[in-house]
Amino acid sequence: MLSWASTKAESTPITHGTLELVAEDQWITPGHTLYLGLHFQLEKDWHIYWVNPGDSGEPPHVDWRLPPGITAGTIEWPTPHRLETPGIVDFGYENSVTLIVPMHPNANLATQPVKFGAALKLLVCSREMCIPGKAQLSLTLPVKAQPPLLDPRTADWFVATRKSLPVPMPGSWKVKVGETNDSFVLTADIGHPITQAVFFPLAESQIANAAPQKLVRLAGGFQLALRKSDQLLKPISELKGVLALSNDRAYSIDVPISKGRSSSSTP
Repeated sequence: MLSWASTKAESTPITHGTLELVAEDQWITPGHTLYLGLHFQLEKDWHIYWVNPGDSGEPPHVDWRLPPGITAGTIEWPTPHRLETPGIVDFGYENSVTLIVPMHPNANLATQPVKFGAALKLLVCSREMCIPGKAQLSLTLPVKAQPPLLDPRTADWFVATRKSLPVPMPGSWKVKVGETNDSFVLTADIGHPITQAVFFPLAESQIANAAPQKLVRLAGGFQLALRKSDQLLKPISELKGVLALSNDRAYSIDVPISKGRSSSSTP
């Protein structure tokens, strides 16, 4: 077990990398959401996992230790990458990544320094092996009545993460999901053609992660065939996940699955 990290200026060693608890702002303003970040810096060829790790692995789990008057939101997960080994595809992050977590201080929070504590369990993996680990982190920030000021040391990390967060699907899109015996077929009319589409399912064991995602380009969009997982033992009513497109933007989707065979052609 690692000892408690001291303050925001230091990082904590983890297996094949470092981890730091950071803040976007230099202080806490009562009643104003504060964004903390779990900033991972990983050695080459090592990775951590997305909320759905794929065929193997486990995402980081955090247990917050917070003072009265502050509540934690849920982790905001950047769009992952496909981590491929023969017969297996995982979803996760290499090199550096910052997982953002919103914190909500009460409007009547006392103006005295606040200490945030975080106990993490994580799995750091290469293509050949995985090593479980634990880390204890802390961060102390002052509380001030004036509007918050960005911390220049951490600003770029939060900017980069927000660029990679999936955004809601535009209302002008027409997206439907049908199914065949062995696949889900996602058809999207988005108003223009695309050259690449990758779907990351939010739930495990719905699609065969290592199977090719067969793309057919359409005049106004695309069609994507997603082979069903052998572990999918009962029908599902909707397909939830992240759709990463060739415009370097990712979108959250939650689309009901049409019953019966898909009327669209399967690639």
